[in-house]
Amino acid sequence: MTKKVSLSESVIQRNEFKRKFSSWELYRSFVFAPRAMSKLIRNNKTKLVDNHFVERLQLAVTEVNGCAACSYQHTQMALKQGMSNEEIGSFLSGGSDFTKPEEAKAIMFAQHFADSRGFPKKYAYDSIVEEYGKKEASIILSACQMMIAGNMYGIPFSAFLSRLQGKPYKDSTLFYELGMLIFGILCLPIAIIHGFLRGLIGFPNEKFDKSST
Repeated sequence: MTKKVSLSESVIQRNEFKRKFSSWELYRSFVFAPRAMSKLIRNNKTKLVDNHFVERLQLAVTEVNGCAACSYQHTQMALKQGMSNEEIGSFLSGGSDFTKPEEAKAIMFAQHFADSRGFPKKYAYDSIVEEYGKKEASIILSACQMMIAGNMYGIPFSAFLSRLQGKPYKDSTLFYELGMLIFGILCLPIAIIHGFLRGLIGFPNEKFDKSST
């Protein structure tokens, strides 16, 4: 039987950032999060996209960004949904052993989404629209948007927890960690209003890198 790892034990397994984000990137991700969450809540009722599939997409995003706290939280959620330790470990290490053929393109999109810091290529999104359908692709994108917002806040949170245990990330500072955490709390209400106004005006809840390179 595998020993359950606590959040405190999880965050100290990393001693440096895999990826680091700015306060502007955090705010921008929060703007897209409310409508993304709304779509995922509706999907929980309609089951248009399987919840296990959504969880695998979010694990793929987390693997690219390297958020220890998010990895811990989504590991617990995935275990409750019935995913095996081996399957979860594969996704969190970037492996493809447990990737279902019919989900492979979406998993690759999730990795690309994270790698592009939340601004995927338009042609990459078009490819999953073609593969899964417009509504399904919108849910896939929403899952990635929610996860990267969580990662951007969870990464400095993980670094701060590790610092409290006497193991600060070697490429971090207390100023950065507290600055991001406090800024995230203060900017969230503004970002929610910003996102709501975008929807009211008719702007889509997405933004792409339309360059061809």
